[in-house]
Amino acid sequence: TQCVSGCVCPHNQVLDGKGGCIAPEYCPCVHNGNSYSPGESIRVGCNNCTCRNRKWHCSEEPCLETCSVYGDGHYTTFDGKRFDFEGDCEYVLVQNYCGQQGMNQGTFRVITENIPCGTTGTTCSKSIKVFLGVSIFLNKFDGHSDVIQRTPGGKMPFQIRSMGIYLVVDTTVGLIIMWDKKTSIFIKLSPSFQGHVCGLCGNYDGNGNNDFTTRSQSVVGNVLEFANSWKVSSSCPNANRTKDPCTANPYRKAWAQKQCSIITSEVFMKCHSQVEPNEYYQACVDDACACDTGGDCECFCTAVAAYAQACNELDICISWRTPSICPLFCDYYN
Repeated sequence: TQCVSGCVCPHNQVLDGKGGCIAPEYCPCVHNGNSYSPGESIRVGCNNCTCRNRKWHCSEEPCLETCSVYGDGHYTTFDGKRFDFEGDCEYVLVQNYCGQQGMNQGTFRVITENIPCGTTGTTCSKSIKVFLGVSIFLNKFDGHSDVIQRTPGGKMPFQIRSMGIYLVVDTTVGLIIMWDKKTSIFIKLSPSFQGHVCGLCGNYDGNGNNDFTTRSQSVVGNVLEFANSWKVSSSCPNANRTKDPCTANPYRKAWAQKQCSIITSEVFMKCHSQVEPNEYYQACVDDACACDTGGDCECFCTAVAAYAQACNELDICISWRTPSICPLFCDYYN
């Protein structure tokens, strides 16, 4: 019915915001700034939510949390702690061989190899090794994958599939790895491992304040002390802080800032309130300045894609690629 008596609705009805009156049970629900009518459902993480009586009613399935590594050493732990680390070695990203009791009882380990990707001392993750019991899976930076050792009987504890630009490794232990075959790695882990893992991805206990836990199980405040403790080989030198890449390459700064401004622009506006864009923007600028030995556009695209992926984790899908900005061939055919 239309609003009457100076926009005062009849008894048991409320304004609908459009000049009309409706019963309260027909009011919409709001998610990420969008309104949804009663009965409509959305996907939030791994759960389905349905709008009923102005409230969201969601399933309560335990969701896998994500640790991400991208570009020139940008890390986000399972508990949401962000940090930058540039070391030229192999490092443990995550494992459940932790502490004295866990050293002989773990089931998996994920290792990344970092190599220089510019002249300023920056390093990028270029390959992944996944250890699953006696199985070893190796991702190479050229996009190939090799099984180095098989389990007895030949049955492998993982499956490999392609999903868009990502190579996905699904394991039988509650671990999923997404890799863009370049410098981005996303590790998803089952809630059953909460508080039972360690490495650069943190301890997954819901508290980001203690994620800087070293191999010796000491909680430290220094990123370098924490990250250096997780190098695989003791023969690798400890990483030191590198120069600011935009200071080292000032001629690239204006270009980097202009290109990376897409992250803070209207293109990603509907994600800004859910995922803070400024840290991703600054990481993008640093990466675009640092990649000065070729592949500069790849570094920029990877940085923007990392923000788009963080938005996508919250079911905010942004169509940001164009024929002139980080195009994908499938965009023209699909």
